[in-house]
Amino acid sequence: MKKHIPLLLTFVTLLAFAGGVYYIHLLTPIITGYAAKNLASGIFVGNRTQESMEAIDLNFSLIKFTTNSVDFEKKEVTSRFLWAQSKAIYIEGFGCTLVREDDENTIRNRPYTIVPLPDFNTDTIKWPAGDKLVDTIPSGINMRKLNKTVDRAFADSAGSKGTFAIAVAYKNQLVVERYKEGLSSKNRFLSWSMSKSFTHALVGIMVKKGLINIDEPCNFTQWQRDGRRAITLRHLMHMNGGQAWSESYGNLSDVNLMLHKYADMGLYSIAKPLAVRPDSQWLYNSGATNIVCYAMRKQFKNESDYYTFPHKELFNPLGMRSAVFEVDASGTFAGSSYIYATMRDYVRFGMLYLNNGNWLGNQILPNNWVAQAREEARGSNGQYGSFFWLNRSGDYPDVPRDLFMCRGHDGQYIYIIPSLQLVVVRTGFSKKGTFDLQVFLASVVKAVEK
Repeated sequence: MKKHIPLLLTFVTLLAFAGGVYYIHLLTPIITGYAAKNLASGIFVGNRTQESMEAIDLNFSLIKFTTNSVDFEKKEVTSRFLWAQSKAIYIEGFGCTLVREDDENTIRNRPYTIVPLPDFNTDTIKWPAGDKLVDTIPSGINMRKLNKTVDRAFADSAGSKGTFAIAVAYKNQLVVERYKEGLSSKNRFLSWSMSKSFTHALVGIMVKKGLINIDEPCNFTQWQRDGRRAITLRHLMHMNGGQAWSESYGNLSDVNLMLHKYADMGLYSIAKPLAVRPDSQWLYNSGATNIVCYAMRKQFKNESDYYTFPHKELFNPLGMRSAVFEVDASGTFAGSSYIYATMRDYVRFGMLYLNNGNWLGNQILPNNWVAQAREEARGSNGQYGSFFWLNRSGDYPDVPRDLFMCRGHDGQYIYIIPSLQLVVVRTGFSKKGTFDLQVFLASVVKAVEK
């Protein structure tokens, strides 16, 4: 028996090694896809450098071991890891897209349509319609306290790691705008899941125009033979559609596979089976947003109207001239994760919701749509509304309970506090626990004199 033990140990070791290699093989589309997509968007959309992206945004886990080739002429990035590679390509006006399933020419040659903007100098037009700021600060805010808080946020000390930029609007006036060295107002910043809240706005505009009903079952063919046929857009926007889903990062989770392996993020998410009855359990689910985006696309009679919709109906009316809404490889807007915009444009979006969907006298959203955003999702314990996070549970104990927010994975936030007439935007790359958001926001709030 003892003679067989070394042989058995060798067999077990080889089996474990083979299992590890196979698992790494399964991860390679995520590893190379993440690197290619984010590097391409960072360079060609965000106006970042390859060196900066690789040193900060891609410098973690196995992602940091990728080898990345940037073709500035073709505007594409190829990332390699071991035996695998992924390519991301740039599409004018629509950012960067991973080449998945469909061939590259098919992805490039969809009828993407750009809405031309009026040709004028925004520096000559007063904020918020333009970028000309007034010199006076609205009464009621202590700028000394506020500037000290912003100083601490850029200190790169314990609890203040990874800040790229901060902007604060008080009483609709931009009072603070600060950037990390090497970044500026010319940079577009990745939204990550803040884009879910932008998707909320676009759904609202479709509701206002009578193009969609969020309380009707989605009526997807794939859902007609089981309990998924009862799922509505409202359920999906509340994150309680009931489908099985894994949102964890760093492994073969649903969110990683959806974002980095599959061409059609909506179809991938639609295929997930029902785990619980719709509207019975809250589960954060990025796939739900891409199902909503898939459903929205189906309501348009032609692709050109679909591709112009976000700019024509939301970005351009708000003066969000920088906004880029990226598409997946199937051509559907990736509403779960991929909007790029400047800090001022993120502030403008926050102000739209601060002012109940009204922009300079133009009611862009339905009258009740901001209230719908703050409608507590069943089972969320006051943490979540409709594609917006809430503070009803007191997760931010030193901040008013009427706070609601857009939230991104790496520390991207648009905080909206109606009772204080305050919008705070913070973006960066902060690993979990390295930036104390509660202390930061509480300190901003203390600068508002009551």
